[in-house]
Amino acid sequence: MSAHGQFIQEIIRGFYDFFRLIIPEPQNRIPIALDVIPYSLSWFIPFFFLAYLARRPETYLIRLLLLPIVITTTLASAFRYCWTIPALNVYNWGQAAEVVIAKALEYALTPEGMLRMGESQPNQPKGKAKAKHYSNGDARNIDADSRLSPPKHRRSHFISAFGDALNLAHEMRGLGWKFGVGTHIPKPIRPLERKEFINVTLWSFVKHFLLLDFIESIIKLFPGVGTPAGASIFYQNLPIPQRYIVSTTIHMLTGTALLFGFYMVYDLSTIIAVYVCDDSPSSWPPVMDHPWTADSMHVFWAKRWHQLLKRTFVVYGGIPGKWVAGNIGALIGTFIASGLFHECAIYAMGQGFDPVVPAFFALQGPILILERVWRIVTGKRVGGWIGRLWVYSMMFFFAQPMIDSWHRRGLGGGMVIPPFISPARVVLPLLVRAFDATVLAK
Repeated sequence: MSAHGQFIQEIIRGFYDFFRLIIPEPQNRIPIALDVIPYSLSWFIPFFFLAYLARRPETYLIRLLLLPIVITTTLASAFRYCWTIPALNVYNWGQAAEVVIAKALEYALTPEGMLRMGESQPNQPKGKAKAKHYSNGDARNIDADSRLSPPKHRRSHFISAFGDALNLAHEMRGLGWKFGVGTHIPKPIRPLERKEFINVTLWSFVKHFLLLDFIESIIKLFPGVGTPAGASIFYQNLPIPQRYIVSTTIHMLTGTALLFGFYMVYDLSTIIAVYVCDDSPSSWPPVMDHPWTADSMHVFWAKRWHQLLKRTFVVYGGIPGKWVAGNIGALIGTFIASGLFHECAIYAMGQGFDPVVPAFFALQGPILILERVWRIVTGKRVGGWIGRLWVYSMMFFFAQPMIDSWHRRGLGGGMVIPPFISPARVVLPLLVRAFDATVLAK
Protein backbone atom coordinates (compact mmCIF):
# COMPACT_ATOMS: atom_id res chain seq x y z
CA MET A 1 0.00 0.00 0.00
CA SER A 2 1.27 3.46 -0.84
CA ALA A 3 2.23 5.98 1.79
CA HIS A 4 -0.81 8.05 0.84
CA GLY A 5 -3.12 5.06 1.39
CA GLN A 6 -1.53 4.30 4.76
CA PHE A 7 -2.00 7.93 5.78
CA ILE A 8 -5.72 7.79 4.90
CA GLN A 9 -6.09 4.55 6.87
CA GLU A 10 -4.42 6.13 9.89
CA ILE A 11 -6.80 9.11 9.68
CA ILE A 12 -9.82 6.79 9.48
CA ARG A 13 -8.54 4.66 12.35
CA GLY A 14 -7.94 7.77 14.42
CA PHE A 15 -11.49 9.02 13.82
CA TYR A 16 -12.87 5.59 14.70
CA ASP A 17 -10.84 5.40 17.92
CA PHE A 18 -12.06 8.87 18.89
CA PHE A 19 -15.65 7.89 18.08
CA ARG A 20 -15.40 4.79 20.26
CA LEU A 21 -13.82 6.87 23.03
CA ILE A 22 -16.95 9.02 23.08
CA ILE A 23 -19.47 6.28 22.17
CA PRO A 24 -17.96 2.95 23.24
CA GLU A 25 -19.34 -0.47 22.41
CA PRO A 26 -22.18 -1.43 24.79
CA GLN A 27 -19.99 -3.91 26.67
CA ASN A 28 -17.36 -1.22 27.30
CA ARG A 29 -19.67 1.36 28.88
CA ILE A 30 -19.04 2.56 32.43
CA PRO A 31 -21.65 1.58 35.05
CA ILE A 32 -23.34 4.55 36.70
CA ALA A 33 -22.33 4.93 40.33
CA LEU A 34 -22.05 7.83 42.77
CA ASP A 35 -18.46 8.59 41.78
CA VAL A 36 -19.28 8.95 38.06
CA ILE A 37 -22.56 10.85 38.34
CA PRO A 38 -20.78 14.25 38.20
CA TYR A 39 -19.13 13.17 34.92
CA SER A 40 -22.41 11.95 33.47
CA LEU A 41 -23.95 15.37 34.18
CA SER A 42 -20.96 17.44 33.08
CA TRP A 43 -22.57 18.27 29.72
CA PHE A 44 -24.89 20.79 31.35
CA ILE A 45 -22.13 23.30 32.15
CA PRO A 46 -20.96 24.03 28.56
CA PHE A 47 -24.52 23.66 27.23
CA PHE A 48 -25.92 26.18 29.71
CA PHE A 49 -23.06 28.57 28.93
CA LEU A 50 -23.90 28.24 25.24
CA ALA A 51 -27.56 29.06 26.00
CA TYR A 52 -26.37 32.11 27.95
CA LEU A 53 -24.21 33.25 25.03
CA ALA A 54 -27.12 32.77 22.61
CA ARG A 55 -28.90 35.52 24.55
CA ARG A 56 -25.96 37.90 24.37
CA PRO A 57 -25.18 40.03 21.28
CA GLU A 58 -21.97 39.62 19.28
CA THR A 59 -21.14 36.15 20.57
CA TYR A 60 -21.37 34.24 17.28
CA LEU A 61 -17.68 33.28 17.06
CA ILE A 62 -17.36 32.07 20.64
CA ARG A 63 -20.57 30.05 20.24
CA LEU A 64 -19.10 28.33 17.18
CA LEU A 65 -15.93 27.53 19.12
CA LEU A 66 -17.93 26.17 22.06
CA LEU A 67 -20.16 23.93 19.93
CA PRO A 68 -17.71 20.96 19.56
CA ILE A 69 -17.22 20.89 23.33
CA VAL A 70 -20.98 20.76 23.94
CA ILE A 71 -21.51 17.99 21.38
CA THR A 72 -18.60 15.90 22.66
CA THR A 73 -19.47 16.16 26.35
CA THR A 74 -23.15 15.48 25.66
CA LEU A 75 -22.48 12.36 23.61
CA ALA A 76 -19.96 11.10 26.15
CA SER A 77 -22.34 11.70 29.03
CA ALA A 78 -25.16 9.82 27.28
CA PHE A 79 -23.28 6.90 25.76
CA ARG A 80 -20.22 6.27 27.96
CA TYR A 81 -22.20 5.63 31.12
CA CYS A 82 -25.10 3.24 31.69
CA TRP A 83 -27.38 1.69 34.25
CA THR A 84 -26.38 -1.95 34.61
CA ILE A 85 -29.46 -3.12 36.53
CA PRO A 86 -31.59 -4.77 33.79
CA ALA A 87 -34.85 -3.15 34.92
CA LEU A 88 -33.21 0.29 34.70
CA ASN A 89 -31.91 -0.23 31.16
CA VAL A 90 -34.85 1.78 29.84
CA TYR A 91 -33.27 4.86 31.46
CA ASN A 92 -30.27 4.47 29.18
CA TRP A 93 -32.34 5.94 26.32
CA GLY A 94 -30.32 8.72 24.71
CA GLN A 95 -33.16 11.07 23.77
CA ALA A 96 -32.07 13.83 26.13
CA ALA A 97 -28.63 13.94 24.53
CA GLU A 98 -30.10 14.21 21.04
CA VAL A 99 -32.36 17.07 22.12
CA VAL A 100 -29.46 18.91 23.75
CA ILE A 101 -27.27 18.57 20.66
CA ALA A 102 -30.07 19.84 18.40
CA LYS A 103 -30.50 22.85 20.68
CA ALA A 104 -26.75 23.43 20.74
CA LEU A 105 -26.56 23.35 16.94
CA GLU A 106 -29.26 25.99 16.68
CA TYR A 107 -27.80 28.18 19.41
CA ALA A 108 -24.34 28.09 17.85
CA LEU A 109 -25.23 28.32 14.15
CA THR A 110 -27.76 31.15 14.39
CA PRO A 111 -25.61 34.26 13.87
CA GLU A 112 -27.97 36.72 15.58
CA GLY A 113 -28.54 34.43 18.54
CA MET A 114 -31.85 33.15 19.89
CA LEU A 115 -34.50 35.85 19.81
CA ARG A 116 -37.79 36.26 21.57
CA MET A 117 -40.77 37.51 19.64
CA GLY A 118 -40.44 41.21 18.97
CA GLU A 119 -36.65 41.37 19.36
CA SER A 120 -34.15 42.58 16.78
CA GLN A 121 -31.20 41.41 18.89
CA PRO A 122 -31.04 39.44 22.14
CA ASN A 123 -32.73 41.53 24.85
CA GLN A 124 -33.27 44.37 22.35
CA PRO A 125 -36.99 44.91 21.53
CA LYS A 126 -37.78 46.50 18.20
CA GLY A 127 -40.50 48.96 17.27
CA LYS A 128 -43.86 48.42 18.93
CA ALA A 129 -42.53 45.31 20.62
CA LYS A 130 -40.92 47.57 23.21
CA ALA A 131 -44.37 48.04 24.68
CA LYS A 132 -45.95 44.75 23.71
CA HIS A 133 -44.88 41.11 23.80
CA TYR A 134 -46.18 38.49 21.41
CA SER A 135 -46.86 34.81 21.72
CA ASN A 136 -45.99 32.47 18.87
CA GLY A 137 -47.91 30.92 15.99
CA ASP A 138 -51.05 29.29 17.25
CA ALA A 139 -50.66 30.23 20.89
CA ARG A 140 -53.07 33.13 20.62
CA ASN A 141 -54.61 32.50 24.00
CA ILE A 142 -51.36 32.52 25.93
CA ASP A 143 -50.50 35.75 27.68
CA ALA A 144 -47.12 37.36 27.77
CA ASP A 145 -45.87 36.18 31.12
CA SER A 146 -42.90 35.12 33.15
CA ARG A 147 -42.04 32.38 30.68
CA LEU A 148 -42.67 34.22 27.44
CA SER A 149 -41.15 37.58 28.20
CA PRO A 150 -38.38 39.10 30.30
CA PRO A 151 -39.28 39.53 33.98
CA LYS A 152 -41.26 42.65 34.74
CA HIS A 153 -39.80 43.21 38.17
CA ARG A 154 -36.31 44.52 38.76
CA ARG A 155 -33.66 41.91 39.34
CA SER A 156 -29.89 41.88 39.23
CA HIS A 157 -28.38 41.50 35.78
CA PHE A 158 -26.86 38.16 36.70
CA ILE A 159 -30.11 36.64 37.97
CA SER A 160 -32.01 38.00 34.97
CA ALA A 161 -29.46 36.59 32.51
CA PHE A 162 -29.38 33.27 34.37
CA GLY A 163 -33.17 33.00 34.23
CA ASP A 164 -33.21 33.94 30.57
CA ALA A 165 -30.68 31.22 29.68
CA LEU A 166 -32.49 28.68 31.85
CA ASN A 167 -35.77 29.45 30.10
CA LEU A 168 -34.19 29.08 26.66
CA ALA A 169 -32.42 25.83 27.57
CA HIS A 170 -35.63 24.18 28.76
CA GLU A 171 -38.11 25.61 26.26
CA MET A 172 -39.24 22.85 23.90
CA ARG A 173 -42.10 24.34 21.89
CA GLY A 174 -40.74 27.86 21.53
CA LEU A 175 -43.45 29.67 23.50
CA GLY A 176 -42.66 33.36 23.03
CA TRP A 177 -39.52 32.64 20.95
CA LYS A 178 -39.00 33.13 17.23
CA PHE A 179 -38.01 29.50 16.75
CA GLY A 180 -41.50 28.51 17.89
CA VAL A 181 -43.42 30.45 15.26
CA GLY A 182 -45.98 28.19 13.58
CA THR A 183 -45.91 25.52 16.27
CA HIS A 184 -49.41 24.48 17.24
CA ILE A 185 -50.20 25.18 20.89
CA PRO A 186 -53.41 23.63 22.28
CA LYS A 187 -55.94 25.97 23.86
CA PRO A 188 -55.92 26.05 27.67
CA ILE A 189 -58.39 23.59 29.21
CA ARG A 190 -57.58 24.29 32.86
CA PRO A 191 -58.56 27.32 34.94
CA LEU A 192 -55.82 29.95 34.87
CA GLU A 193 -56.29 31.06 38.47
CA ARG A 194 -53.11 29.81 40.16
CA LYS A 195 -54.51 27.86 43.11
CA GLU A 196 -57.25 26.18 41.10
CA PHE A 197 -54.80 25.46 38.24
CA ILE A 198 -52.41 23.71 40.64
CA ASN A 199 -55.21 21.65 42.19
CA VAL A 200 -56.54 20.51 38.81
CA THR A 201 -53.02 19.70 37.58
CA LEU A 202 -52.23 17.76 40.76
CA TRP A 203 -55.37 15.65 40.31
CA SER A 204 -54.43 15.09 36.65
CA PHE A 205 -50.96 13.92 37.75
CA VAL A 206 -52.39 11.45 40.26
CA LYS A 207 -54.90 10.14 37.72
CA HIS A 208 -52.29 9.58 35.02
CA PHE A 209 -49.85 8.09 37.52
CA LEU A 210 -52.41 5.47 38.55
CA LEU A 211 -53.43 4.74 34.96
CA LEU A 212 -49.82 4.41 33.82
CA ASP A 213 -49.03 2.19 36.79
CA PHE A 214 -51.99 -0.06 35.99
CA ILE A 215 -51.15 -0.39 32.27
CA GLU A 216 -47.43 -0.91 32.90
CA SER A 217 -48.26 -3.67 35.36
CA ILE A 218 -50.51 -5.36 32.81
CA ILE A 219 -47.79 -5.24 30.13
CA LYS A 220 -45.40 -6.95 32.54
CA LEU A 221 -47.81 -9.89 32.77
CA PHE A 222 -47.14 -10.88 29.12
CA PRO A 223 -44.47 -13.61 28.95
CA GLY A 224 -41.14 -12.35 27.65
CA VAL A 225 -42.49 -8.94 26.67
CA GLY A 226 -42.71 -7.91 30.31
CA THR A 227 -39.09 -8.83 31.11
CA PRO A 228 -35.91 -6.72 30.76
CA ALA A 229 -34.59 -9.21 28.19
CA GLY A 230 -37.59 -8.48 25.97
CA ALA A 231 -39.49 -10.60 23.46
CA SER A 232 -41.61 -10.19 20.35
CA ILE A 233 -45.24 -9.17 20.71
CA PHE A 234 -46.00 -11.67 17.91
CA TYR A 235 -46.12 -14.97 19.82
CA GLN A 236 -45.21 -17.63 17.26
CA ASN A 237 -46.78 -20.41 19.34
CA LEU A 238 -50.24 -18.90 18.86
CA PRO A 239 -52.37 -19.45 15.76
CA ILE A 240 -52.65 -16.44 13.48
CA PRO A 241 -55.96 -14.94 14.68
CA GLN A 242 -54.97 -15.08 18.37
CA ARG A 243 -51.41 -14.02 17.58
CA TYR A 244 -52.50 -10.71 16.09
CA ILE A 245 -55.21 -10.14 18.67
CA VAL A 246 -52.55 -10.41 21.37
CA SER A 247 -50.04 -8.25 19.45
CA THR A 248 -52.68 -5.56 18.86
CA THR A 249 -53.60 -5.63 22.54
CA ILE A 250 -49.97 -5.19 23.62
CA HIS A 251 -49.51 -2.51 20.99
CA MET A 252 -52.52 -0.51 22.19
CA LEU A 253 -51.50 -0.91 25.82
CA THR A 254 -48.00 0.35 24.98
CA GLY A 255 -49.31 3.36 23.06
CA THR A 256 -51.69 4.21 25.89
CA ALA A 257 -48.88 3.88 28.43
CA LEU A 258 -46.72 6.26 26.40
CA LEU A 259 -49.61 8.71 26.20
CA PHE A 260 -50.29 8.61 29.94
CA GLY A 261 -46.56 8.84 30.58
CA PHE A 262 -46.36 12.09 28.62
CA TYR A 263 -49.31 13.47 30.56
CA MET A 264 -47.91 12.40 33.93
CA VAL A 265 -44.42 13.84 33.40
CA TYR A 266 -45.80 17.05 31.92
CA ASP A 267 -48.22 17.44 34.86
CA LEU A 268 -45.35 16.99 37.32
CA SER A 269 -43.19 19.50 35.44
CA THR A 270 -46.10 21.94 35.37
CA ILE A 271 -46.66 21.69 39.13
CA ILE A 272 -42.96 22.29 39.84
CA ALA A 273 -42.79 25.22 37.43
CA VAL A 274 -45.96 26.95 38.62
CA TYR A 275 -45.90 26.14 42.33
CA VAL A 276 -42.15 26.15 43.01
CA CYS A 277 -40.71 28.39 40.29
CA ASP A 278 -43.67 30.81 40.18
CA ASP A 279 -44.36 30.42 36.46
CA SER A 280 -47.67 31.70 35.16
CA PRO A 281 -50.30 28.96 34.55
CA SER A 282 -50.85 30.39 31.06
CA SER A 283 -47.30 29.44 30.14
CA TRP A 284 -48.11 25.75 30.57
CA PRO A 285 -50.75 24.89 27.96
CA PRO A 286 -51.74 21.24 27.38
CA VAL A 287 -49.00 18.98 26.06
CA MET A 288 -51.37 17.14 23.69
CA ASP A 289 -54.43 18.22 21.73
CA HIS A 290 -56.77 15.19 21.84
CA PRO A 291 -54.70 12.90 19.56
CA TRP A 292 -57.47 10.28 19.38
CA THR A 293 -59.66 12.80 17.47
CA ALA A 294 -57.22 13.19 14.54
CA ASP A 295 -58.88 12.54 11.18
CA SER A 296 -55.76 12.72 9.00
CA MET A 297 -52.10 11.96 9.53
CA HIS A 298 -51.30 15.60 8.81
CA VAL A 299 -53.58 16.75 11.63
CA PHE A 300 -52.21 14.02 13.90
CA TRP A 301 -48.55 14.97 13.51
CA ALA A 302 -48.97 18.75 13.12
CA LYS A 303 -51.53 19.39 15.86
CA ARG A 304 -52.86 16.49 17.87
CA TRP A 305 -49.60 14.79 18.91
CA HIS A 306 -47.21 16.61 21.21
CA GLN A 307 -44.91 19.17 19.59
CA LEU A 308 -42.12 18.96 22.17
CA LEU A 309 -39.61 17.46 19.73
CA LYS A 310 -40.71 19.29 16.59
CA ARG A 311 -37.80 21.72 16.63
CA THR A 312 -35.32 18.90 17.26
CA PHE A 313 -36.47 17.09 14.11
CA VAL A 314 -36.49 20.31 12.09
CA VAL A 315 -32.90 21.09 13.09
CA TYR A 316 -31.64 17.58 12.28
CA GLY A 317 -33.64 16.92 9.13
CA GLY A 318 -36.03 19.68 8.15
CA ILE A 319 -33.49 22.44 7.58
CA PRO A 320 -30.94 20.26 5.70
CA GLY A 321 -33.78 18.69 3.71
CA LYS A 322 -35.03 22.10 2.64
CA TRP A 323 -31.57 23.02 1.40
CA VAL A 324 -31.58 19.90 -0.78
CA ALA A 325 -35.16 19.69 -2.06
CA GLY A 326 -37.25 22.61 -0.85
CA ASN A 327 -40.45 22.05 1.12
CA ILE A 328 -40.74 18.38 0.15
CA GLY A 329 -37.17 17.83 1.28
CA ALA A 330 -37.97 19.57 4.57
CA LEU A 331 -40.94 17.26 5.13
CA ILE A 332 -39.08 14.06 4.26
CA GLY A 333 -35.98 15.15 6.17
CA THR A 334 -37.98 15.94 9.32
CA PHE A 335 -39.48 12.46 9.48
CA ILE A 336 -36.20 10.74 8.63
CA ALA A 337 -34.64 12.69 11.49
CA SER A 338 -37.51 11.60 13.75
CA GLY A 339 -36.91 7.95 12.91
CA LEU A 340 -33.17 8.15 13.48
CA PHE A 341 -33.78 10.11 16.69
CA HIS A 342 -35.96 7.37 18.15
CA GLU A 343 -33.66 4.56 17.03
CA CYS A 344 -30.42 6.19 18.15
CA ALA A 345 -32.07 6.79 21.52
CA ILE A 346 -32.89 3.13 22.04
CA TYR A 347 -29.44 2.17 20.71
CA ALA A 348 -28.16 3.54 24.02
CA MET A 349 -29.87 0.56 25.70
CA GLY A 350 -27.17 -1.62 24.17
CA GLN A 351 -29.51 -3.85 22.15
CA GLY A 352 -28.28 -3.00 18.67
CA PHE A 353 -29.70 -0.96 15.80
CA ASP A 354 -32.99 -1.89 14.08
CA PRO A 355 -33.98 -0.17 10.79
CA VAL A 356 -37.67 -0.93 11.40
CA VAL A 357 -38.10 2.12 13.62
CA PRO A 358 -36.54 4.67 11.22
CA ALA A 359 -38.49 3.07 8.37
CA PHE A 360 -41.84 3.66 10.11
CA PHE A 361 -41.15 7.34 10.70
CA ALA A 362 -39.59 7.86 7.27
CA LEU A 363 -42.80 6.45 5.77
CA GLN A 364 -44.79 9.30 7.32
CA GLY A 365 -43.37 11.84 4.86
CA PRO A 366 -44.71 10.05 1.74
CA ILE A 367 -48.00 9.47 3.59
CA LEU A 368 -48.45 13.20 4.13
CA ILE A 369 -47.54 13.85 0.51
CA LEU A 370 -50.18 11.28 -0.48
CA GLU A 371 -52.77 13.15 1.59
CA ARG A 372 -51.76 16.35 -0.20
CA VAL A 373 -52.17 14.66 -3.58
CA TRP A 374 -55.60 13.40 -2.51
CA ARG A 375 -56.63 16.97 -1.74
CA ILE A 376 -55.36 18.24 -5.10
CA VAL A 377 -57.11 15.49 -7.06
CA THR A 378 -60.44 15.45 -5.20
CA GLY A 379 -60.58 19.01 -3.88
CA LYS A 380 -61.25 17.64 -0.40
CA ARG A 381 -59.05 17.15 2.63
CA VAL A 382 -58.64 13.74 4.20
CA GLY A 383 -61.10 13.81 7.08
CA GLY A 384 -64.30 12.55 8.62
CA TRP A 385 -64.80 9.00 9.81
CA ILE A 386 -62.85 7.63 6.84
CA GLY A 387 -59.92 9.86 7.77
CA ARG A 388 -60.12 8.66 11.35
CA LEU A 389 -60.07 5.02 10.23
CA TRP A 390 -57.04 5.91 8.10
CA VAL A 391 -55.24 7.32 11.15
CA TYR A 392 -56.22 4.39 13.37
CA SER A 393 -55.09 1.84 10.78
CA MET A 394 -51.74 3.58 10.50
CA MET A 395 -51.17 3.86 14.24
CA PHE A 396 -52.75 0.58 15.40
CA PHE A 397 -51.59 -1.79 12.64
CA PHE A 398 -48.73 -0.36 10.57
CA ALA A 399 -46.95 0.85 13.71
CA GLN A 400 -46.90 -2.62 15.31
CA PRO A 401 -43.49 -3.63 13.88
CA MET A 402 -42.00 -0.52 15.51
CA ILE A 403 -43.51 -1.35 18.92
CA ASP A 404 -42.39 -4.95 18.44
CA SER A 405 -38.84 -3.72 17.82
CA TRP A 406 -38.90 -1.80 21.09
CA HIS A 407 -40.29 -4.71 23.08
CA ARG A 408 -37.80 -7.17 21.60
CA ARG A 409 -35.13 -4.94 23.10
CA GLY A 410 -36.64 -4.78 26.58
CA LEU A 411 -38.89 -1.73 26.62
CA GLY A 412 -41.75 -3.56 28.39
CA GLY A 413 -39.48 -4.85 31.14
CA GLY A 414 -38.16 -1.44 32.13
CA MET A 415 -39.08 -0.05 35.53
CA VAL A 416 -41.21 3.04 34.96
CA ILE A 417 -43.13 3.12 38.25
CA PRO A 418 -40.98 1.74 41.12
CA PRO A 419 -42.70 -1.29 42.71
CA PHE A 420 -42.66 0.18 46.22
CA ILE A 421 -44.97 3.04 45.13
CA SER A 422 -47.07 0.96 42.74
CA PRO A 423 -50.64 0.24 43.88
CA ALA A 424 -51.19 -1.95 40.81
CA ARG A 425 -48.35 -4.31 41.80
CA VAL A 426 -50.32 -5.08 44.96
CA VAL A 427 -53.80 -5.30 43.45
CA LEU A 428 -53.16 -7.07 40.11
CA PRO A 429 -51.53 -10.26 41.52
CA LEU A 430 -54.52 -10.65 43.86
CA LEU A 431 -56.93 -10.26 40.95
CA VAL A 432 -54.98 -12.73 38.82
CA ARG A 433 -54.94 -15.33 41.61
CA ALA A 434 -58.65 -14.80 42.19
CA PHE A 435 -59.32 -15.21 38.46
CA ASP A 436 -57.28 -18.42 38.38
CA ALA A 437 -59.10 -19.80 41.38
CA THR A 438 -62.63 -18.97 40.27
CA VAL A 439 -62.60 -19.13 36.47
CA LEU A 440 -59.75 -21.34 35.29
CA ALA A 441 -60.35 -23.92 38.02
CA LYS A 442 -63.82 -24.72 36.62
